[in-house]
Amino acid sequence: MNTPLQTLLADVKAGHRLTEKEALLLFSVHDRHVWDVAGTADEMREKRAGNAVTYVRNQNINVTNLCVNACGFCGYSKKPGDEGTYFHDKAAIQKKAALAHERGVSEICTVSGLHPDFTAQSYIDVYRWIREAAPGIHLHASNPMEVAYAAKKSRLSTVEVLDMMKEAGLNSMCGTAAEILVDSVRDMICHQKIPTKEWVRIITEAHGLGIKTTATIMYGHCETDEDRVKHLAILRDIQDETSGFTEFVPLSFIHMNTPLFRAGNARAGATGREDLLMVAVARLFLDNFTNVQVSWVKEGIKLAQLSLIAGANDLGGTMFEESISKGAGAINTDYLDPAEMQRVSEDIGRSLRRRTTLYELV
Repeated sequence: MNTPLQTLLADVKAGHRLTEKEALLLFSVHDRHVWDVAGTADEMREKRAGNAVTYVRNQNINVTNLCVNACGFCGYSKKPGDEGTYFHDKAAIQKKAALAHERGVSEICTVSGLHPDFTAQSYIDVYRWIREAAPGIHLHASNPMEVAYAAKKSRLSTVEVLDMMKEAGLNSMCGTAAEILVDSVRDMICHQKIPTKEWVRIITEAHGLGIKTTATIMYGHCETDEDRVKHLAILRDIQDETSGFTEFVPLSFIHMNTPLFRAGNARAGATGREDLLMVAVARLFLDNFTNVQVSWVKEGIKLAQLSLIAGANDLGGTMFEESISKGAGAINTDYLDPAEMQRVSEDIGRSLRRRTTLYELV
């Protein structure tokens, strides 16, 4: 006899679009039923994205760790006068970009703290410096919070800032600063960041200008399953409207060095069950997304491999340089050799394929 869960999973395989209430049910499963959800998600992954495990050869450039905000989940940002602050100048940024070019990366990703002196022109300058030092590279940079900050500091509209960024060489934008797109949660973990409505507006503006973006969620702190579902529903609605998201990236909360955890206001990150279900439920609920990426930086390579048989099809990037998760307490975040990616892919019976930022196979 079919259980309600089995009936629901069969309906999804037959083309049923999950409701928020049904997604909530999937997030609540335990025991071996986790594998039922993961198995169905893996089937849908094969149908939508094929059998290749993809990755991009990329490098991060974090320009500065100085930041006017003080997000509770961040162990990376610093204030002027703090020990360990940095702010890379043109020469340092171009040296990093040139090194990336020599390494044969196809993407440079830059996200940094909100430096007190930054204006829109600051971002434009950084993009142009990178373009000079690494011609032909795909520049994947900034996020809606940085766009809003640059607009406010320069007394421009966010559309004007996005236009300037695109003109300066921005190819695609990070869908970070989303965290949880529920304002009651944002008030607890990042009250200085833009509200949900503004994040949605800026992402939609970017898509309207032809700037593709990623979509993310940062979970495992003080949000509920209901909050996670609301977040996913917002992303699905945007994708229905714009088709501008290239991928969905679940980001598991790294808790160790964060003010939120140290103050007792967050749990010690997501469990393995939660990590697998986030990937699986996202694959099933976000039926208009082709690509679901698993973050080996956040989860480690072993759990990342399991996520590849729970709905994910992409391993993200080689990275070469990573500071955000490391600052929060994650280890082994700097570089993942494609040879190791190939090992874990072949171990689950799949091939590894290199891709571009926009998911064209190389």
